[in-house]
Amino acid sequence: MTNNKQTEITEKYKKELEEELEYRKVTLRTEIGEAIKEAREQGDLSENADYSSAREKQGINESRIVEIEEILKHAKIVQTVHIKVEYVKLGRVEEFNISGSESNPFEKKISSESPLAKAVLGHKKGDTVYMTTEAGKDIEIKILAID
Repeated sequence: MTNNKQTEITEKYKKELEEELEYRKVTLRTEIGEAIKEAREQGDLSENADYSSAREKQGINESRIVEIEEILKHAKIVQTVHIKVEYVKLGRVEEFNISGSESNPFEKKISSESPLAKAVLGHKKGDTVYMTTEAGKDIEIKILAID
């Protein structure tokens, strides 16, 4: 995976990625290496399920290591922005945290690349902005808090 695009992440997420990378490179690589060694000692590798499984885990681990290294290589640290908005026509109020490239809708964490974040970032409390949905519909949004 070659990614030359800068990835916006929080300091907390960077630390989590660094910890995961260390675990995968030191602990998991060693465990998988031992599993491969033990499976090789069993003999015929062509029909050895333990060997195949360990090699598959090795491939997944190495892919994730490359992925994490790419993210960290192109990381730009950003601060989390908390917003409280009102969807004017619906009268619905919601709160979100805008966290760089990270998103988790279940935790109300949205990416700075999301339509909502793009609409509100650069504005202040009390401003009314418009967000265009993927379906091309404009939604009026009032910013109740942004910090």
